[in-house]
Amino acid sequence: MPFIEEAALDDVDLLSARDSRDTLRALATAGAQVREALTLAEEAGVERVSYGERPRSVLVGALGGSAVVGDVLDLLAEPGSPVPVTARRDLPLPGWVGPLDLVVAVSLSGRAPGPVALAAEAARRGCALLTVGADDSPLAGVTRQARGVHIGVGRDRTSSRTSLWTLLTPVLLAADQLGLLDADAAALATVADRLDEVAETCRPSSESFVNPAKLAALTLAETVPMTLGDNPLSGVAAQRAGTMLARTARMPATWGELPDAASQVVACFDGPFTAGGGQGAMNGDIFADPFLDAPAQPTLGLLMLRDASPAEPTPERAQAEALADALVETAREAGVKVVEQVATDGHPVARLAELMAGSDYAATYLALGLGLDPSISPHVADLRDRTERG
Repeated sequence: MPFIEEAALDDVDLLSARDSRDTLRALATAGAQVREALTLAEEAGVERVSYGERPRSVLVGALGGSAVVGDVLDLLAEPGSPVPVTARRDLPLPGWVGPLDLVVAVSLSGRAPGPVALAAEAARRGCALLTVGADDSPLAGVTRQARGVHIGVGRDRTSSRTSLWTLLTPVLLAADQLGLLDADAAALATVADRLDEVAETCRPSSESFVNPAKLAALTLAETVPMTLGDNPLSGVAAQRAGTMLARTARMPATWGELPDAASQVVACFDGPFTAGGGQGAMNGDIFADPFLDAPAQPTLGLLMLRDASPAEPTPERAQAEALADALVETAREAGVKVVEQVATDGHPVARLAELMAGSDYAATYLALGLGLDPSISPHVADLRDRTERG
């Protein structure tokens, strides 16, 4: 069963030795990424997006670690956007997309086949085009040829998992200027400050008993984790957390959003990974002999991401919080190991940023504590080699 020694997470030199590409340092640049991306977007002429006119619709093309850009834009635009926002990973570009629509394609390297193909097809159809990625890349070339707006990425951005705000900030800024959502430069500056605060709280030199990301890693290490959000905003954060737990910490995590996911999550409390229903943790017997009674199996874990309570509560929000409280209480009674992260009040993007950053750090500390390099997966590399040979 996976296990982390608390001392390992407090050994800064050991963490550094296991982190070959400085993942923790890269995550700590999130606030700086926002500020740099604002400058790069302004220099690239982000105000020219969609020729300065509101498009009929917006389609976001992104995949892998960049796919969350489309999820965030959809989340923030849904309440008040006058135009629909959809996401796509690869071709085909829907038949209804045409010259009145805006296509946003995002790829850190500018070489991901799906976004590049979507951008090329959008350019062929005469769509307005906004792309974010490396300057010297096929994606940038397609956009410039189509007279769209391409926004470059900063230096030393090597992974989309640790460069989220480099990719997301220009898209949010463009959407704000088109009147699709509220995320102007001033609001995004507060996001940068919030990300700096999370980086300070979760820094490697902060000891486990006061570092929420390390505490989360220690709790989730011996579990099969589920991530759950208590509303649409924290639901997007839960999806990001599930992705990071799987890709960074190699933990097979599932994710969901309340209220829809309540039944499927609670049903798992009766399953094989809880001491009460499924006889997890050596059949629930603290005196069991691991050699005679089989070794302990992981128990169920729950990473509960909760949005900040509004200053003026609504009946709907009160009902949502009551459901989340009841679910957490039920989980603990069933023997589930629970980690709760609650956003601080503020702009919706700042609250989302805080929840996502916290789980990013937790997944990274979990990988490092288990002796894994968070940035390199041998099996992913092997799959890539087999695919390229094929």
